[in-house]
Amino acid sequence: MTTLTPPDSRTPTPVVGLQREREVLTVALATGRHVVIEGPPGTGKSTLLRSIAREAGRHVVFVEGNAELTPARLVGAFDPSQVLAEGYLPASFVDGPLLTAMRGGPDPDDRAGGGLLYLEELNRVPEETLNVLITVLTEGEIAVPRLGTVRAGPGFRLIAAMNPFDAIGTARVSQAIADRMCRVVLGYQDEHAERAITSSVSGVRGWVTDLSVTLTRATREHRDLRMGSSVRGAIDLSLVLTGLTEMRGEAVMARETARDAAHAALSGRVRIADGVDRTPESVIDELLERFWPENESRPPDRSADDPQGGEPGKAEGPPPPAAGRSKEPPHRNRGQRTLGRQELGARHEMFDDISPELGELDEEAFDQALAEDPEAAAALLADLAVATDGQLRAAARRLAGRVFIQLGKVGPAKARGTRRIAPVRGGSGDLDLDRTLDGWQPGISRRPAADELVTRDWTAHRRAICLVVDISGSMQGLAVALAAVAAAGVVLASEEGGSRLEPGVLAFGADVRTLQAQGVRKPPDQLVGELVALRGHGTTDLAAALRAASLGLAGAVAEERMVVLLSDCLHTAGDDPTAALAGIDRLHVLVPLGPGEDGRDAEVAAAALAAKGGGTARTVRRLKEIGPALTRVLG
Repeated sequence: MTTLTPPDSRTPTPVVGLQREREVLTVALATGRHVVIEGPPGTGKSTLLRSIAREAGRHVVFVEGNAELTPARLVGAFDPSQVLAEGYLPASFVDGPLLTAMRGGPDPDDRAGGGLLYLEELNRVPEETLNVLITVLTEGEIAVPRLGTVRAGPGFRLIAAMNPFDAIGTARVSQAIADRMCRVVLGYQDEHAERAITSSVSGVRGWVTDLSVTLTRATREHRDLRMGSSVRGAIDLSLVLTGLTEMRGEAVMARETARDAAHAALSGRVRIADGVDRTPESVIDELLERFWPENESRPPDRSADDPQGGEPGKAEGPPPPAAGRSKEPPHRNRGQRTLGRQELGARHEMFDDISPELGELDEEAFDQALAEDPEAAAALLADLAVATDGQLRAAARRLAGRVFIQLGKVGPAKARGTRRIAPVRGGSGDLDLDRTLDGWQPGISRRPAADELVTRDWTAHRRAICLVVDISGSMQGLAVALAAVAAAGVVLASEEGGSRLEPGVLAFGADVRTLQAQGVRKPPDQLVGELVALRGHGTTDLAAALRAASLGLAGAVAEERMVVLLSDCLHTAGDDPTAALAGIDRLHVLVPLGPGEDGRDAEVAAAALAAKGGGTARTVRRLKEIGPALTRVLG
């Protein structure tokens, strides 16, 4: 779909915040640069561009990027009927959005100036169509068969937009295109700005806006969601919330009304994380319970800042939290969420057998379950380690130390993970004839002694290793168990005689935590217990984790500095992780996935990152695959 928007053609939508981005984009356009704007949905990419174009008095040609945008649809084509009647004349050519923007728009007085081509969803456009833009971006002209060369006006600019977090139906933008464009990254505005945006667009203010924005922002940090809602969710929620209240004739809004509105406005905008067996509605219910508990009383007086005042239908909402009391239940906070017995029972069929009563953990029943279904039992144990029941949680962490350490002994104990083939005097490997003769004195006719022979044999190699474990929202249940067993395997390998490993252990999500500093030993069961107790949410900053690992390895005395990464490698924050590999000699990646889980995107991302780090990537779906994977990685 192509739309030509002349200056001041519609009522402007206010741009809230984004001052720095506005300045960068304005200067880039003024200095003749082409720009790609990256950001999740609802961050104001289109609004920002329209505002800048309006201020500059520039025409904007909008074109939607998709798989059906062919080169002919972008550039233009000859009208077949006119060609049959008159031949290939310039008048028979119908400009596409690219030529329309290059020429400057439909106004003959502006055609020499050039306009702005706004190409939405850049990473959904076929590569052959994007290749058409290379010459335009470099030379400012394009050669059209039978039409000739079309030169862009001096004001022509290409502004592209893309959502880098959407992997469905998208493709990687080639370096040839990226190298010819500046890049401006937009993020979500702060809470105050989102309130202003929601109020400005919806016309709704007061507690309704506060609740709508709070719920919407909370979806972006929930551990079970891969992607949260944009500010459009808050706008829709505030409108549906007030509309439902009026339709139902509620003088005081019922919590069930808020629930219905939240389901309608937010459930279609969020994406459940891979491997999580939940519905969007259940996550929204959980968030609503956090900010408006079901048994919370509501004051009869209206909010002082509610401009609707005494209008019917604009009912009062939940009260603000009492002084000194968090909005969240006591067992929840920004960095950690626990699991209640009801949720544990819904996730794991064997839960009632393992924990029949509050605070009880039947270890014999668990050992039997582990023998019958290792993956299911390990996933349950990992979730029990973050149970709301404090007694059960403590028992699960102690049991995890024993079980995951025992599972970690399978495989890596036989690995030659700290050795390499090298010349050795008196070894038992294959004879290295050249090196033996080099050390042999001429004129000596006796048989050489055993210690004078040089062979190629396995020899000790001092290596510093850092284990980096992803604890973001996509890592839970079985994935956490697989990571814990792998961590145990690396730590146990480091304690073998003569291994010379110096392992550090980091956990990361939005930030990085040091579980074991490089060269500092912790009891393995304590380390594993700490690891399974962690649960992250929100964004995943993989680059920050790799930089922290590199910093920890920098002080190690070793011939090789290696990182073993357990992650799906799908980062959602920070810069490109391939730019954070300095100081890491080798990077191996293990991708923990549950059986049947579609991990194609993760496997591709992991393989690409491991290749950049000079290592390998392996997918592990079962506990028995951890040992061989570590043997391969440490070998």
